[in-house]
Amino acid sequence: MAGTFELFADEDSRIRFRLVAPDGTVLAVSGQYRDKDQAAAAIKDVRECAGTGLIRDLAPAPGPAKARASRRPHQVRPFMPNKEKSLGAA
Repeated sequence: MAGTFELFADEDSRIRFRLVAPDGTVLAVSGQYRDKDQAAAAIKDVRECAGTGLIRDLAPAPGPAKARASRRPHQVRPFMPNKEKSLGAA
């Protein structure tokens, strides 16, 4: 499924666009444009080259491997204001 380009006005009242994945994740945000026509032209350019664009790695080479502390995902528990409605052990 394709993403969506959204046009919006930023805090400087300049036009920008963002590319949003179907799940709502913002994948990219553009620079500022004077008007919607310029932003639309930039979206057209992105559509033309994004599918065939190569990756250029400008990031620094990784240093020595560091041991990372394992992180457990946070456990989400429902809020239960009445103790007698709780399903867990006391």
